[in-house]
Amino acid sequence: MEIRRAFPEDLEAVTEVEAACFPPREAATREQFAERIERYGNHFLLLFDGGRLIGFIDGMVTDLPDLTDEMYARADMHDESGAWQMIFGLNTLPAYRNRGYAARLVKALVRQADEENRAGVVLTCKDRMIPYYSRFGFLNEGPSPSEHGGAAWHQMRLTFGRRAEAASMAKE
Repeated sequence: MEIRRAFPEDLEAVTEVEAACFPPREAATREQFAERIERYGNHFLLLFDGGRLIGFIDGMVTDLPDLTDEMYARADMHDESGAWQMIFGLNTLPAYRNRGYAARLVKALVRQADEENRAGVVLTCKDRMIPYYSRFGFLNEGPSPSEHGGAAWHQMRLTFGRRAEAASMAKE
């Protein structure tokens, strides 16, 4: 198993994995992935089994503390010096689920965000996934205003202590 950042040549494989993991209303498009990889490929981590892409996690960095629907469509909102690492999607091919591969991706992106001195990591998820993300230290902040894909979402946040406090104070 290998985890590495995304590059433009990974676009087709990423699009195929997304289609296998999310319903069409929630799935990102090939064009959105192309822009995301171009703008923040270093925050787009891929997991390979041999040469096969089996999963990925991605999201932009921003100073905005909450994940909004606009962020999914606008990769230009990425700010490499931002305080918060967002997670837009965690994907694992169905045949590879329940083996800890998704956890590897979450831990890798959280570790990267911590090493980059971010304030923390923010994601939205459906009700059934709250216990899963809680295992990594994410706290449920309640219903998200997100209407992405017509689903109901909860915002969850993992903070890195003093850096999160400083980011909050800077916004006041």
